[in-house]
Amino acid sequence: MAKPQKRYVCQACGSVASRWQGQCTDCAEWNTLVEEAGAVVTPFAAKHHLHGGGRAIQLTSLDAEVTLPARMATGIAEFDRALGGGFVEGSATLIGGDPGIGKSTLLLQAAARLATAGRSVAYVSGEEAADQVRLRARRLGLGAAPVQLAAATSVRDILTTLSAGQPPALLVIDSIQTMHSDLIEGAPGTVSQVRASSQELIRFAKERGTALVLVGHVTKDGSIAGPRVLEHMVDTVMAFEGERSHQYRILRAVKNRFGGTDEIGVFSMESEGLSEVANPSALFLTHRDEGVTGATVFPALEGTRPVLVEIQALVVRLASGATPRRSVVGWDSGRLAMILAVLEARCGLSFSACEVYLNIAGGYKVQDPAADLAVAAALVSALSERPVPPQAVAFGEVALSGEIRPVAHGPLRLKEAAKLGFERALVPGAMAKDDGALRLTGFRTLAQFVDHMLGR
Repeated sequence: MAKPQKRYVCQACGSVASRWQGQCTDCAEWNTLVEEAGAVVTPFAAKHHLHGGGRAIQLTSLDAEVTLPARMATGIAEFDRALGGGFVEGSATLIGGDPGIGKSTLLLQAAARLATAGRSVAYVSGEEAADQVRLRARRLGLGAAPVQLAAATSVRDILTTLSAGQPPALLVIDSIQTMHSDLIEGAPGTVSQVRASSQELIRFAKERGTALVLVGHVTKDGSIAGPRVLEHMVDTVMAFEGERSHQYRILRAVKNRFGGTDEIGVFSMESEGLSEVANPSALFLTHRDEGVTGATVFPALEGTRPVLVEIQALVVRLASGATPRRSVVGWDSGRLAMILAVLEARCGLSFSACEVYLNIAGGYKVQDPAADLAVAAALVSALSERPVPPQAVAFGEVALSGEIRPVAHGPLRLKEAAKLGFERALVPGAMAKDDGALRLTGFRTLAQFVDHMLGR
């Protein structure tokens, strides 16, 4: 009789090795290989092919009529925006975030809204007892919501219970790393258990038309724990971001098969739970009547939503011989080094004897390359101690040649700035056309922009 093959699966990346070793060769993590029973390989199974014995599947044309999937709005506008309009029947959504960021609170609020609206909702907690969830619901003012609550970790028990009657419209599993399937050997949270449990739950959701929401743990680097295939199995992947020391939270759509990606929903953590923020720019802007050196307003873009943030810079001159420091919060440190190099090489400004500190106000994180010009404006303002006009915004991408290049969705950024009362915009030269609402000043190169800032 053939013996089962031994294999060792990495719990961090899911790679398979034939023997145990201290370090995974793929992800370089230590002590993550766990032995799992492999499939039994027989001579017949090795030689048998899959070219016959199955049933014929139906192939359709690409231009066949397709009806749009029905949406199930939660009533939380920011949540629905990030989802693309609401939950889709039979879809699977994965939400990940740091511990204590508010994942369970947000899902409990959404479940209570749907249950109050007449939808059947089941909330299964694998981390907390049912009484703990009830206490949180009462604290949030949701104690009267008709949500079906359970504390269980066995996938077989959960699916047996839900299959006995009418399937719920929404099923929340908090969290998938605590679920256990008796079809697979291994402790909950291992790669095989997470994959098998997710597969059974997603199959139930697809067959019964239930919108499934899985809560996922994250690793120390912010990625969702478990196998990467989990993100491929679900229809939507959402990341709940923010610092626990700040009151705001950002729900970001990373993957969405039923809507656009990179959409965000902004929430504020309060004593009554998470509340929606209809105007996110108010969180990240400092209200001031007079100019402040080293501060520039930048209209960032998250999906289709512009968010105005304040970029702050501080330049400190050092005595000769001291090593200058570069500190960045909320932006790429490598990109800051590039902007400083362009300012020195193309514009004649010297930062070599200065410490440079750059901060995005409110703890916001900017990855948009259009922030180059706003960062350069903040640095020049801090170095020369000349404030940027308080009613002005700046955006544009800076090339190594010193050219200021246009960026995407410029009119959308300008529209949001005008709506919040800004009167002037510093933009790339190719975009300097009369906007009507804002007075635009265009610059072809960064040297022209620096001359304008310094009044040369």
